[in-house]
Amino acid sequence: MDGYFGRYEYQMDEKGRVSLPAAFRKGGEGERFLLVQWEEPYLTLFPAEAWRRVQERLLEYRKSDPAAWAHVREVASNATEVSPDKQGRILIPANLQAKANLKGTVVLNGNLDRVEIWNPDDFRRSLEARPPGFERFARQIFG
Repeated sequence: MDGYFGRYEYQMDEKGRVSLPAAFRKGGEGERFLLVQWEEPYLTLFPAEAWRRVQERLLEYRKSDPAAWAHVREVASNATEVSPDKQGRILIPANLQAKANLKGTVVLNGNLDRVEIWNPDDFRRSLEARPPGFERFARQIFG
């Protein structure tokens, strides 16, 4: 089955490395991902193919509006390429750890075409703050 599903809690080591769940590793060692914070307070890990689609939209956005350059610059400055090592760990740079308030335990949440990396408390709060209307959404999607 394609896609990223499920929620996992893992320990980030003192060097900022965190293991990807086996289900999230897909191609294994050497697979490239783009790690970025495009929305606070979490990080997003895009597999290469999903990132290519986002990058195309960023380029179109930048072409369409002179003010977009600053937004695209901000996204690009908060992005880094990562690849799992032989143990399936990725390195989260210190600046991104700080932006997402990551220390110790982190939540890796599969979100269909990407993986989100959260501080556990922020993740719990995001679930509790779910906007109303989920029932309508659920019926529309699941039947």
